Amino acid sequence: MIELRNVQKRYPLQAGFFAREDAFVHAVNGMSLRVEPGEIYGLVGESGCGKTTTARLLVRMERLSGGEISFTGQNGVTYHLRDISRGDLTALRSRIRYVFQDPARSLNPRLSVREVLLSGYRYAPSWPGRVQAEREAGEILEEVGLAAGDLDRRPADFSGGQRQRISIARALITRPEVLVCDEVVSALDVSIQGQILRLLLRLREERNLTMIFIAHDLAVVGYLSDRIGVMYRGVLVEEAPAQQLLRHHVHPYTTYLFNAIPTLGADGATVHQLDSPFTRQADPTVNPVTDEALLTMDEYEPGHRVGRIFRQEGV
Repeated sequence: MIELRNVQKRYPLQAGFFAREDAFVHAVNGMSLRVEPGEIYGLVGESGCGKTTTARLLVRMERLSGGEISFTGQNGVTYHLRDISRGDLTALRSRIRYVFQDPARSLNPRLSVREVLLSGYRYAPSWPGRVQAEREAGEILEEVGLAAGDLDRRPADFSGGQRQRISIARALITRPEVLVCDEVVSALDVSIQGQILRLLLRLREERNLTMIFIAHDLAVVGYLSDRIGVMYRGVLVEEAPAQQLLRHHVHPYTTYLFNAIPTLGADGATVHQLDSPFTRQADPTVNPVTDEALLTMDEYEPGHRVGRIFRQEGV
């Protein structure tokens, strides 16, 4: 359904008249992956590794610096995001919807929940009329665990978890085929995280949704995802079915992520196992590897790919 081929995203390192023209931060460098219809693809990595930039590229909130992203809908129509027209982009955004990390910032505090949900029809294929739209808004609100009577309240009247449910409802209003969930549970309490994750799993089954789920918590990604891709400094370094990756990870950076999870020692003290070369401060996003051979991923076992880059160096 979604395919990324050698995706590149660069930002100028400096601005102004005297800025160097060849100085860039390579937020995404040679990213290639496929997302199959109906699956939940988890993208995990530390802050600043390029996860959110990749997600923003998927909905054309950012323009590609290189490579190609294609989306094939359930109707068989394929969109190529690099040179997509304005009309096709509107159609695409009704099929791929984005759920942001912080609902307090993504929901307009001056609007009622009714107005927030109806604004989601901006990218709907057609406007069903005010009466039908409000009826559908109430039904979707109940589908995400709130009440239709909440339509006249404002986002500030709700808790963080409830606001995230409103964000998900707004994304569902156009009946999308793909949800891009960008750190949607990172700011929530653990018990509320579980409720949102179960809600996403139920919506996937009921609506036949495909999801790209972005997080930095391996436990959360492993619980929700069918497959997991691990990113480091703009590069995909390992990809495998979720349970397979959790049981047997190969790339040293994936091992580093697992070692970063705090555990309790025999005496009850918290133990961190961070003795890793990945704690160094080198920044390959500014001086990236350009050797295509190093950016290639090898098939370690069926469905399990491991990147060559950073495997030996341990930057």
